[in-house]
Amino acid sequence: MADPDGGLDGGQVGGASRRAVRVAESFVALADTLVDDFDVVELFDRLVSDSVNLLDVDAAAILLSSVNRTLEAVASSDEASRVVELVQLQSHAGPCIDAMRTGEPVHVTDAEEIVRRWPAFGRAVLAAGFTAVYAVPLRLRDERIGALNLYASGDPLTEFDRRLAQALADVATIAILQQRKFTRASVLAEQLQAALNTRISVEQAKGVIAEYGGVDMGVAFDAIRDFARRHRLKLSAVAGSLVERELDPGQVVEPRRDR
Repeated sequence: MADPDGGLDGGQVGGASRRAVRVAESFVALADTLVDDFDVVELFDRLVSDSVNLLDVDAAAILLSSVNRTLEAVASSDEASRVVELVQLQSHAGPCIDAMRTGEPVHVTDAEEIVRRWPAFGRAVLAAGFTAVYAVPLRLRDERIGALNLYASGDPLTEFDRRLAQALADVATIAILQQRKFTRASVLAEQLQAALNTRISVEQAKGVIAEYGGVDMGVAFDAIRDFARRHRLKLSAVAGSLVERELDPGQVVEPRRDR
């Protein structure tokens, strides 16, 4: 609410300040991926989680161009967005695919228009409870490596939030391309391919946790991600340990039951 002099009241200023801090922390965290032990999987997981935390959206997911130039789903904030992304890939039509092809953002905030433009994808979006989609390319100049998809059910994103979404995607892209300066192109390609392969391991690990804890796949993924961050481990390492039965699933899921 504005004060009598036309300014912002203390609550708005405080909220804006807290959000500014979170935005700054997000960019620092994304830049922090540029370390010797570079992990593409952790970078993409950070990007989708920060997108949901910072923007007025319900879910986020990433499609990445693989070594053979086909798009693959490599990260999602929850199970609903993962399923919708798979429909997008299977139907070869959707905002991420368009953003990747053109290098331009795609924003559609009308549910009927989503279905009209991408019928199969649109029906999956509405079935998941979303009413708006936003896609921003992972690109630097003319080089495109994928796209970030955002799903929402509330009011349309502001111009600021749309710009912030592109900025987050740009920082992630720069982190990957910057790594290319210090790493052979073949090694980076292997890292990107590893992100795709790790997705399979993460899905298997989610199944382990879901079965053990009697929870859905979305809760299982949150538990795995929380465990990795709490113990400062790579998401891929935790997933692999669960699949190989080197990590007791009780250590991952039981702490969440007490929350």
